[in-house]
Amino acid sequence: MPEVKVLIVDDEADVGAFFCRLLQRKDYDVQVALSGAEADRYVRERSFDVALVDLKLPDADGLTILRKIKNVQPNCEVIIMTGYSTTRTAVKAIQYGAYDYLDKPFEDIDQVERLIESAAASGQNSRKGMLGAGAEWVQIVHEMGFQIGISPVVRRLFDIAYKIAKKDVNVLIQGETGTGKEVLARFIHAASGRSSRPFLAVNCGALPENLLESELFGHEKGAFTGASNMRRGIFEIADRGTLFLDEIGEATLAIQVKLLRVLETGEFLRVGGEKPIKTDVRVIAATNKDLERALINRTFREDLFYRLDVVRLELPPLRERREDIPVLVEYFVRKVNPNLLVSLEAMNYLCAYPWPGNIRELANTVTQMAVLCEDRIILPKHLSAKIVSERRAGMKSFFAGEGALDGQFSRQADDAQGDDPNPGTTISLSILNHGLAYYSSRQEALDRAGNEELVALWDLAGRFKENLLDVMRKRGLLTAQPPSLEEVEARAICETLCYYQGNIAMAARSLGIGRNTLYRKIKEYNIKVQH
Repeated sequence: MPEVKVLIVDDEADVGAFFCRLLQRKDYDVQVALSGAEADRYVRERSFDVALVDLKLPDADGLTILRKIKNVQPNCEVIIMTGYSTTRTAVKAIQYGAYDYLDKPFEDIDQVERLIESAAASGQNSRKGMLGAGAEWVQIVHEMGFQIGISPVVRRLFDIAYKIAKKDVNVLIQGETGTGKEVLARFIHAASGRSSRPFLAVNCGALPENLLESELFGHEKGAFTGASNMRRGIFEIADRGTLFLDEIGEATLAIQVKLLRVLETGEFLRVGGEKPIKTDVRVIAATNKDLERALINRTFREDLFYRLDVVRLELPPLRERREDIPVLVEYFVRKVNPNLLVSLEAMNYLCAYPWPGNIRELANTVTQMAVLCEDRIILPKHLSAKIVSERRAGMKSFFAGEGALDGQFSRQADDAQGDDPNPGTTISLSILNHGLAYYSSRQEALDRAGNEELVALWDLAGRFKENLLDVMRKRGLLTAQPPSLEEVEARAICETLCYYQGNIAMAARSLGIGRNTLYRKIKEYNIKVQH
């Protein structure tokens, strides 16, 4: 590894001296800043691979310094140093882009050295445009047999989850029903130091209060009618492991009080018991409710909320990560029948559907399609009526042209669709020509078009061009001269940069090249990057 350059930002001179002794023996280049202003000057004058930043400084806070470092040197990995009382803020720093955080005082020096070395390798790899980040957690996902998708928002979420998994703090996962909250919880457990211990899940909304209390804490023999034997509860069974409390927002106030006591003291009583039982459990709670609104309505305890909300992770609904739908469809199809394929037309229907039930609904739909499909290819006819009707509604909206063609265009589109389950392939050339001409000649029409219309238009225009080119070639009709390799490359770079809204790092990853290479090609092809 090339010489590692490290910046230490801490107002305590002893901390800077400690890191100088620790890291200079490894031939690291160490610079110490005793204030935020001094750190700001060093960051602008020199480049660093790693920065260790104290969260509390007399003239600045660590989050502000973190943002400044990332703005000036995005490849520099920042490690936040914090006392226990500010752990919640340190975890938020990870969500803002910090590599990790260290608790003061530093008890395990070997762990500190390993963390700095790992951060330095990540920073130098990022500077070279190499894809090292995320490799470890991706391996865990594969070993668990899960598929999370390819959308940047979800991969960033799992990147954060992986970093906080090793921190023994409680996690609150929020998201709509069916978004995969338990999958994320199981991933956090698998990536944590408790992975060899039990992972137990309980749905707080599935059991009445008396049964839920017994399920959580167990009961003594004779505690209530039917309690013929002593029974251990989940808190006892999950000792030194992870407890997943799903639908925590459904727990009654009485249960919330008992949960709070366990989280505060690490002790509980079995139902009907008198002897406190100690437990060491990491709690991951999940809900599809707005708990902050529940606080206002006094249906959820504020003290329990803050005990659970040390780290908050929010899973987006499937309709906001549509690029993941094809990947998830293929994953669920392989689980049901590895020999099945999904046609492009069927996939277009699936991608256009809003999926109110999210991934759970998608999985059930794929299972149904696989059962109905008697051949090797899943076609639109194997889809449920609601998915087909949703796609047709989007296509009709697109063909209606906002009423600009006095409804004639919409009626022609309806006639062309008929009973065919795949309207996208039966639209007549004249209808398509009118539609493309309408939208391409009037910018304001595109500006007014809804998201579904734009997606439908893009899909239809692309397939029409491909089919048209194929027919013209078969008939020997001349088309435009094929582009040169340089033109294809420049176009691919432009489209990728546009897709990622000018984010160089994401575009480079998508193209499979280093950032420096991408910068060089942008300059070579005189490409203007739009942010």
